[in-house]
Amino acid sequence: MDRYEDENIYLRPMTGEDTEDIIRWRNSEAVRTRFIYQELFTRQSHEKWVETMVRTGRVVQMIICEKKSGRKLGSVYIRDIDTVHKKGEYGIFIGEAEARGKGYGTAAAVLMKQYAFAELHLHRLFLRVFADNAQAIASYEKAGFVREAYLKDDVCIDGQFRDIVLMAVLDT
Repeated sequence: MDRYEDENIYLRPMTGEDTEDIIRWRNSEAVRTRFIYQELFTRQSHEKWVETMVRTGRVVQMIICEKKSGRKLGSVYIRDIDTVHKKGEYGIFIGEAEARGKGYGTAAAVLMKQYAFAELHLHRLFLRVFADNAQAIASYEKAGFVREAYLKDDVCIDGQFRDIVLMAVLDT
């Protein structure tokens, strides 16, 4: 993989040394409650994810780093990579609280979109986001994703049905 970067961040492949950060970030309330699957992460569950998903090529997961300091900010990934239909599902989390709301997520989405089309040769990159997460939806739109569908009562979390917005971007 060529290094994907802009003026503020770069993306690098996730390594075993990132495990503790991934677990801490993914289990934080601010991150966990934005995911459809909200189970707590453990070292064992993360290592299983790496073994069954990342190492098999079904997922590409990278770490978002601040360019000037090298500090890790969060993670971005493409999961369920489908080489037949040339599509995959995009996901992101900014794990460091002080890094949220500064445009790093939008920048990471743009870089990962470039990676998906240039390196993975995907045609379609899609995502699912809670319909009430206006900040994330705005960030995805800035990165080039468009709303494709509004899925009413699509998921049930803690006994409450939640609406999902399906968004995507195509390699044109």
